[in-house]
Amino acid sequence: MKLWSILGNSQKLDGGAMFGNAPRAMWAKWASPDDENRIDLACRALLASPLNGKTVLFETGIGAFFEPKLRERYGVVEDRHVLVDSLAAAGFKPEDIDVVVLSHLHFDHAGGLLAPWREGASPTLLFPNATYVVGRRHYERALEPHARDRASFIPELPALLEGTGRLELVDGDYSKTLGVTVRFHYSDGHTPGLMLAEIVGPDRVDGETHGGVVFCADLIPGRPWVHVPITMGYDRNAELLIDEKKAFLADKLRRNVHLFFTHDPQCALAQVVRDEKGKFGTAHEVPALHARALAA
Repeated sequence: MKLWSILGNSQKLDGGAMFGNAPRAMWAKWASPDDENRIDLACRALLASPLNGKTVLFETGIGAFFEPKLRERYGVVEDRHVLVDSLAAAGFKPEDIDVVVLSHLHFDHAGGLLAPWREGASPTLLFPNATYVVGRRHYERALEPHARDRASFIPELPALLEGTGRLELVDGDYSKTLGVTVRFHYSDGHTPGLMLAEIVGPDRVDGETHGGVVFCADLIPGRPWVHVPITMGYDRNAELLIDEKKAFLADKLRRNVHLFFTHDPQCALAQVVRDEKGKFGTAHEVPALHARALAA
């Protein structure tokens, strides 16, 4: 099995919103803001092939589905569908994708499912052969969002996914589509039922899998958020997220599971470390993956 990091459309979002209650004097050392206080963010997907005999795309980024006014409002940099270009550069077409795994349905993680915006055209899905794997609890949130996060969802998307007849809603640790090759962890601090996909590693110690890669989604958007107290203003429950993140990182450190970041502009993959004071950090940071073997 090989892994590719697949860049989608990039964003510029308010740094204060991305770092919650951390002061600008602190977070500006990690991400330099522009004149409008915005920082650069990636929307990076992970491609694995063959995984359980399939070509699997973990998330799709924000895509190019927004009309120009909303694209400017949400800081989407490019007007073309960058994810499709990045897939082509890796040797894949949308038709080649057998499975799309979605941690959640916020537009900056699922918008890339949709074809680019065209005036007067209705939204359409881009991956004609894919099975879509989504956590059931989060899917139910997307159907009836709270006022706190309603604007984060694409109203037409659930019906489009259901209309394919290839939507699998997952309740537990594994899906029917991917079997035991991908293990799911869940978090509620950012959004209810956030689903974190771990590509299971090749080693087994005392009955537990070791190695592997986990897609951190918005539990840990990038390296600065590995520091446990750092959360986003977009998180629905910062205290819960901190507790979830602490347990999540301790588990990945113990089992040597590497972290894959979607929003970090400079880093796709890193190993979890912990210093003598107990503070989590990263090491062996990798900017991009190009047909990288899982165990490499």
